[in-house]
Amino acid sequence: MTSNGLAPTATAQTLPAQINIVVVSGEGAASPTRQHVTQDPAVRIEDDDQQPVAGVPVVFALPVSGTSGEFTNGAKTLAVVTDKTGLATAHGLKTNDIPGKLQIYVTASFHGLRARTLINQVVEGVPGAPPRPQRTAKSGGTWKWVLLGVAAAGGAAAGIYFGTRSSSSPASNPPITIGTGPVVFGGPQ
Repeated sequence: MTSNGLAPTATAQTLPAQINIVVVSGEGAASPTRQHVTQDPAVRIEDDDQQPVAGVPVVFALPVSGTSGEFTNGAKTLAVVTDKTGLATAHGLKTNDIPGKLQIYVTASFHGLRARTLINQVVEGVPGAPPRPQRTAKSGGTWKWVLLGVAAAGGAAAGIYFGTRSSSSPASNPPITIGTGPVVFGGPQ
């Protein structure tokens, strides 16, 4: 009983202080070119007490060039929401025709909390087939160009926004900040 003589009411579930991504399946898996991967990439989202978190949007993203592939929808990204056990699985990933290391970038976002990781797989060439020449990327590789594209799109959107606003007074036009947020990638492999 509370001081007013009423029974306490249930409160909303408290939000975690942080979320973590735990790779459940797909790390180190080897698959042939132009085939579905042998192990679907899967992650579990956990809170700061290692308990599963349901309803978290998780995005699996593939490189735009080089060793890569596509998901069933034909896209380089796939968004999945975690189930009641905190599990998110990227079904239907098919590799392209370039053998090498496939890095699957995984991000999760939940009530302002963010987590990210990489799942590394190997795409193997067909035995006896001549190796396909690979172009090497410099200074950050493909991900650098993806991020630069995102930043450029944000700048273009800001230009359109400011170009279409009236400039009646600076006080009525508060400043707007556009950013990509912290992005961290490992060094060259």
